[in-house]
Amino acid sequence: MKALSIAATGMLAQQRNVEVISNNIANMRTTGYKRQRAEFQDLLYQDLRRVGSETSDTGTVVPAGIQIGMGVKTAATYRIMTQGDLTSTDKDLDLAIRGEGYFQVQLPDGRTAYTRAGTFELNAQGNLVTQDGFQIEPAVTIPNDARQISINAQGQVEVLTDTQTTPTVAGQIDLARFVNKAGLEAIGDNLYLETPASGSPTTGNPNTDGMGSLLQRFLEQSNVNAVAEISDLIAAQRAYEMNARVISATDEMMQATNNLR
Repeated sequence: MKALSIAATGMLAQQRNVEVISNNIANMRTTGYKRQRAEFQDLLYQDLRRVGSETSDTGTVVPAGIQIGMGVKTAATYRIMTQGDLTSTDKDLDLAIRGEGYFQVQLPDGRTAYTRAGTFELNAQGNLVTQDGFQIEPAVTIPNDARQISINAQGQVEVLTDTQTTPTVAGQIDLARFVNKAGLEAIGDNLYLETPASGSPTTGNPNTDGMGSLLQRFLEQSNVNAVAEISDLIAAQRAYEMNARVISATDEMMQATNNLR
């Protein structure tokens, strides 16, 4: 019976669904995390009677054929790039993007990664870096004697040192945006990489040309909705149970066939 293999594909699909949901729930408190949603497609069909085939010499055709589906597969795990809530942190180097855009980060291998997590620190050279020590692009260097750091909505970084009465510009934070944000490749550590699906990035100053604005002393939280995830989890669990019940019913039917005298 094909029902065994068909129901098995359903159980496997819902297993993948639960894995996606569990990852969303696990990252509820991850800065800048964007939730994922599993999408499914039906598999190939077996034509037992092809629709549209001729049934007589006069040209009459079958109005509705007989097709048996082979099950379901996981087609994609879309990343939902909606804005997360912004929370105040009172930390000078915490930045949140309100709107479109990603911070640019230089990886050790020379590639450029992108992130929405604005939890930045200073390294030993005074450069603005991520929690893993990756330097942001373009580089921003803060003087050792800086006693006040100010970052405006346009990404301009100004510092006030012990010997100054007026602030000076220490650097400019640029953002990057993509035509297809869902096409970015997540590599962990709150970082994404450009792919052929995402397209090449467009860079520019925050709060200009469609870029979002920066908020100093704020962080963007994940966009995971706990109630929605629990609801999806229950639905996935019930779908898994129904597919398992199909396998049990098919097994009982095969057992009844074997017991025929």
